[in-house]
Amino acid sequence: MTTETTVTKPSNWNVPNALTTLRIVMVPFFGYALLHDGGDSIAWRIAAYVLFALAMVTDKIDGDLARKHNLVTDFGKIADPIADKAITGMAFIGLSIVGSQSGEAWYVAGGEIWWWVTILVLVREWSVTLLRLSIMKDVVIPAAQLGKIKTTAQGVALGLLSLPLVADDHAWGTVGEVIFYVAQVILAVAVALTLWSGYEFFRDAFRQKRAHTA
Repeated sequence: MTTETTVTKPSNWNVPNALTTLRIVMVPFFGYALLHDGGDSIAWRIAAYVLFALAMVTDKIDGDLARKHNLVTDFGKIADPIADKAITGMAFIGLSIVGSQSGEAWYVAGGEIWWWVTILVLVREWSVTLLRLSIMKDVVIPAAQLGKIKTTAQGVALGLLSLPLVADDHAWGTVGEVIFYVAQVILAVAVALTLWSGYEFFRDAFRQKRAHTA
């Protein structure tokens, strides 16, 4: 006699998914605050920092809640990485726009982040996300520790750069400049980790895909 166990899927209407949705909704508001007055408004840049920090906090909370209370859903699996890439992508693009100077080549021009850095990171992030979503029915690639470190470094760097450190004619003075360059160093580390973790993801994904189809 066999006993069949019915596994009930959690409802999409739960707190983790609500936080993920909130993070997506915050993206245009964050972008508006960051780009308001060409990025030179101290008050709006601080507002942008607060929104970005809240987005990063909700990213941590929704993942912890989903795993702790078994609330992992198909919607969450799809929406969570999209929310992450949307908010960080808006930060990269916005920080490349603010303070940018015309008349320079595209690979040099940029505001507080060079455009070539933004393009490189966004291509990596979205290609990994699209590949993960396309193969997740057949192959599950768990988040690697290096990827988590990369996400943390990106969050810290982008959060700091969202502040008006060198905006409004360097109103924050030397302290703002020091924090700005520290953030740039952290961002450089994050970019290196982004590229390497992307390589590792593609390598592992194709290895598992071959093993699955063998």
